Amino acid sequence: MKTSDFYYDLPKELIAQHPTEKRDNSRLMVIGRKSGEIKHKHFYDIVDELESGDCLVLNNTRVLPARIYGVKEGTGAHVEFLLLVNKGDDVWEVIAGPGKRAKTGARFSFGEKLSCEVVDVLDNGNRLIKFFYDGNFYAILDEVGQMPLPPYITEKLEDQSRYQTVYSEKLGSAAAPTAGLHFTNELLERIRNKGVRIAYVTLHVGLGTFRPVKVSEISEHTMHSEHYWLPKETAEIINETKKNGHRVIAVGTTSCRTLESVATFKGKIEESEGWTDIFIYPGYEFKCIDGLITNFHLPESTLIMLVSAFCGYENTMSFYKVAVDDRYRFFSFGDACFIA
Repeated sequence: MKTSDFYYDLPKELIAQHPTEKRDNSRLMVIGRKSGEIKHKHFYDIVDELESGDCLVLNNTRVLPARIYGVKEGTGAHVEFLLLVNKGDDVWEVIAGPGKRAKTGARFSFGEKLSCEVVDVLDNGNRLIKFFYDGNFYAILDEVGQMPLPPYITEKLEDQSRYQTVYSEKLGSAAAPTAGLHFTNELLERIRNKGVRIAYVTLHVGLGTFRPVKVSEISEHTMHSEHYWLPKETAEIINETKKNGHRVIAVGTTSCRTLESVATFKGKIEESEGWTDIFIYPGYEFKCIDGLITNFHLPESTLIMLVSAFCGYENTMSFYKVAVDDRYRFFSFGDACFIA
């Protein structure tokens, strides 16, 4: 299939610039995976679509306030750093801009508590920087850093907690697992009370999730790699759910990619940790999930390709057209769909 097969026309005003006032008040499109039937609801109605015995799998990664602004020692020049990967020993791979100000050996300060030195310039233009600080690095980052919002969100986010899920726990993402942003603690409690089990995986979302597909044939695209962890307790819940004939529902493409990665690499769902660059597009045979809760994704993105693999290409492009016609809100702060 061609990348252009996944193009759709999206009016700019449908790109959500801010979250709904209440997380679960966003709209929810419910799609029959086989029938193609569409129902229009609100996210708080998700309880009615779940069945006792189902298992919801949530990604409990927590977004780092990974955008920081440094002042260059000696010149006072300003440089923006975007933290990508923790390499250990306080060394991080980052994107620096403007890069010409961040040559090897350059030092920068971020207020009084944090400074860094550029220790290497990588072939891809990214930098390796070593941080120096007194105290807890992540506590300082919370003070000086900003949320790395996607490039299509141009308005300022007043409440940075709205780019975190209410169950976020494991620091390490450069972007939020946005399907989970719709859940409130009260809604999760209602779901539990219905007899639905909730399990957690961790996949630290990389900025590659926003990287466009630049090849014409999708099979030639190389996926970015992301770190995941599927704990033993989650594996046991999923296997028990399957054994009892109930559904495993992934909340977000990140949870889906984690589950399908483990099922593919291991041949079964078991405790697992590693890196995945799995690319799911039409023709892929799903090995674990039975349902998917997700937002509406960018045209020609690997995410809409994943949804098409699960729901079918024709179904997917059809319900995306309905979403545009019915003025659903798109992307990270937008509305959601439930496919089962």
